[in-house]
Amino acid sequence: MQRSQSSLAALTLGAIGVVYGDIGTSVLYAVKEVFGSGHVPFTQANVYGVLSILFWTLTLIVSLKYVVLVLRADNAGEGGLVAMLALASQAVKDKPRLRSVLLVVGIFGTCLFYGDGVITPAISVLSAVEGLEVVSPAFDRFVIPLTLLILFALFAVQKRGTAGIGRFFGPITLTWFAVLALLGVSQIVHHPEILSAISPHHALGFVLANPGTSFVILGAVVLVVTGAEALYADLGHFGKRPIRLAWFAVAMPALTLNYFGQGALLLERPEAVKNPFYLMAPEWALLPLVGLATAATVIASQALITGAFSVTKQVIQLGYLPRLEVQHTSVKQAGQIYLPFVNWGLFVAIVLAVVLFRSSSNLAAAYGIAVTLDMLITTTLTFFVIRYGWKYPLWLCIGSTGLFFVVDATFFASNMLKLFDGGWFPLAIGGAIFTLMITWKNGRTILNQALRTDAIDLRGFLDAVFVSPPTRVPGTAVFLTAEAGAVPNALLHNLKHNKVLHQQNLFVTVHNHEVPWVGMSRRLEVEALGHDCWQVIVHYGFKNDPDVPRALQLMHNRGCDLDAMTTSYFLSRDVVVPSVGGGMAPWREKLFAQMHRNASAAADFLKLPNNSVVELGSKISI
Repeated sequence: MQRSQSSLAALTLGAIGVVYGDIGTSVLYAVKEVFGSGHVPFTQANVYGVLSILFWTLTLIVSLKYVVLVLRADNAGEGGLVAMLALASQAVKDKPRLRSVLLVVGIFGTCLFYGDGVITPAISVLSAVEGLEVVSPAFDRFVIPLTLLILFALFAVQKRGTAGIGRFFGPITLTWFAVLALLGVSQIVHHPEILSAISPHHALGFVLANPGTSFVILGAVVLVVTGAEALYADLGHFGKRPIRLAWFAVAMPALTLNYFGQGALLLERPEAVKNPFYLMAPEWALLPLVGLATAATVIASQALITGAFSVTKQVIQLGYLPRLEVQHTSVKQAGQIYLPFVNWGLFVAIVLAVVLFRSSSNLAAAYGIAVTLDMLITTTLTFFVIRYGWKYPLWLCIGSTGLFFVVDATFFASNMLKLFDGGWFPLAIGGAIFTLMITWKNGRTILNQALRTDAIDLRGFLDAVFVSPPTRVPGTAVFLTAEAGAVPNALLHNLKHNKVLHQQNLFVTVHNHEVPWVGMSRRLEVEALGHDCWQVIVHYGFKNDPDVPRALQLMHNRGCDLDAMTTSYFLSRDVVVPSVGGGMAPWREKLFAQMHRNASAAADFLKLPNNSVVELGSKISI
């Protein structure tokens, strides 16, 4: 019992560091943007009304929607939009048209995550460093260079892994939340009546008195829930109970106290709106606070970068992106991975965002559309999971997701007002990645159709070959093929040029499934073809790490012993040639051919030993 309590404490501390780092740094800019917009006059009623809206936004979207409802929709213990998409598509698998629509919607939501992944580190680190302007206006010219330097250092250390520094994330973020609470209380004691803004009648009164203004400021109010998606995405790392405990015991109380403290400060000194967070602190504490805020925003950014690596790996295994180089940065934790292309691609986009927008206020205008659209997509997918997956009554499904759908849709509509002020930026990033993903998925489908058209039945081919068998040589040949039951091109080339066949032959197809994990007991599906030949299907979930040699070690129980020293892996390296009148627009066929050419080697992705791989090429027209 004591051990499980200490484990719960450790997981809760980890959740504070990783899950709530992003939402915990929203205090740096959210109140400033709501009141700094100029839409809300400084009156006591307005301050109370806005604080009430902030509090109930946190309560509705984070506490009720994500912590209470969405966390229940785990996919074998895993969370995140990819896991939710897999759950929803499985729930409606008997409705192919609806399933294909949900897949497209879910993949688009995943693409928007990358747009969010560019804006969030940029706005977080920039808003922290902007505290130097409060210390002294002379620091103004150093804000952008220092921000870029911090971000470069953050992305440069990714290849070393975060296992070493990860243990400090929880304590630093816990300290951050403690400081947030103390700063808030230091102001609330001067105006304790501000706490009455918790009552929803203040929010309702503000909305009824200022309906137009209320709609406009929702675009800034949404900043208080930045990082809410991380709650669900990190479900597999920490579990429901630690995430819920960290929210209700630490994160939400600290955030509420800080927001209300900023409100109390604005009642006292309306001119503090230029940076209410930093102006809450006494002058002697400003520099340490800037340092702590920078550390907190770096941790928040780290969680998002790690999330981008994880999501990309999952999307690759679902077949929506070509293989990319994946490096494992920890021998103990399989989830600790580094993707160089994603890392530096994100960095370039973030630098572009910082240089283009130049302040956290300008970046706040770019923030919101992608996030609220993601939230809307999550709510929509949740409906299909609880209706068709859990078989709940229709009235209950509409009741439980309908309110959140209306709230998310209202926030999204408000943020659309910022489309031309910067909202286009994360949408453009998401749209570009969506184009790549759909092109890759469609291209793979067309390529597989072309391969099937020319395919020869494997069993019939082997029967014909063994009528007058070629010379058999010692060892095992493993032929990797995309289509089970079809003759691999590599086998045809090997017979044509070398005129030999190995003593044992395995025809291996890797299948990735819309579930997070496939256990070792279900890893292999084996069919004996006779003559010491086997058809093998290797099954992986989208969070499993493909390792074909390790999986094939399970063959020794099935009458086929593999010796690593005498096993060769044969792959077909297909070169895609775009053709006129193919299945896609010419520019998309050229894009697919380029992506196919630049994909990392299948041998590396499947962890095949470098000194045992034989690649045989062929051209395929699509």
